[in-house]
Amino acid sequence: MTNYFIVPGLGGSGTGHWQTYFENTQENFRRVTQKDWDSPLISEWVEELDNAIAEFDSETLVLVAHSLGCLTVAEWANKYKRKIKGAMLVAPPDINVLENHLNKKLFERLPTAKLNFKSILVASTNDPWASIDRAKQYAEAWGSDFVNIGNAGHINNLSGYGEWNEGLEILKILG
Repeated sequence: MTNYFIVPGLGGSGTGHWQTYFENTQENFRRVTQKDWDSPLISEWVEELDNAIAEFDSETLVLVAHSLGCLTVAEWANKYKRKIKGAMLVAPPDINVLENHLNKKLFERLPTAKLNFKSILVASTNDPWASIDRAKQYAEAWGSDFVNIGNAGHINNLSGYGEWNEGLEILKILG
C-alpha cells in the first residue's frame, strides 16, 4: 500500500488548496506539519519531514510537495539519502524570488543534486514565483520528469486549483 505525504509550502496550503483536497478525498494521505508555516527554517522543515515519515516503510512513500515544499523535499533527499517510491513536485519557487519576498536567506546553497527516487515536476508557464525555464532547471538537476500544464499560475487555490483532478492523474504515475 502506498503512503502519501502532503508537503506544503509557505503558509501551509489552507482549506481551498489542492493539497487539502487530496488529503481529504484520498486514502492513505497524511500531511507533514511544520512549527512555523510563515517564517520557515529549512533545517527544521527537513527534520519535520523526516520525523513525519520515519515510521513508514520508505519504499511505500510518495511525497506530494508544493512550492517551498519541493525545495524541502530536495534538501531532505540530499541530507538523508533515503530511497522512497517517488515524489510529485508542484510549482517549486525560484529561490531568489522567495528569499527576496521573505527578506531572509533560506539555503546555504540550493539543493541541486539528483534525487535518488522517481520524481515528477509539474510547472506552469505563468507562475509568478518561478519562470518555466527555472522550473525546467530544477527538473534537470533533480532528474525529474517534467510536466508543463500551461497557464496555471502558481498551481494553487488562488489560481483555481482546489479540486485538481489532473494532479491526481499525474500522481497515479508514482503510486
